[in-house]
Amino acid sequence: MMISDRIFAKLQEYNMSQKEFSERTGIPQSTISDWRKKRTNPTAEKIMIICKVLNVSLEWLLSGVEQTGKKEDLQSWYAVDSDSDAGRLVSTFNSLDSSMQERLLGYAEAIKQIADKQ
Repeated sequence: MMISDRIFAKLQEYNMSQKEFSERTGIPQSTISDWRKKRTNPTAEKIMIICKVLNVSLEWLLSGVEQTGKKEDLQSWYAVDSDSDAGRLVSTFNSLDSSMQERLLGYAEAIKQIADKQ
């Protein structure tokens, strides 16, 4: 699912017209229409105002990852806020040397196996 697809899904969920969305974000209606018609995404400088108006996280808008950690579709990458639990985990992982990273991955995989059995 593209970023623009998630935007239009939220507009529908909130019963918000493209006109209202345009007025609240300052993005021209023609640009919003182009996202749908041309299957394009908004430019980077518009992303944060879109998140604010739609009341969604940057993480969700960019990748479809909900704050609960559930995904709407599989991605090969994630965008995470460094202050979130996932962001703290990534920062900690990146600060470790390779042997400790392998050890941490082993722990995570073992915990996942336990959780899968429950």
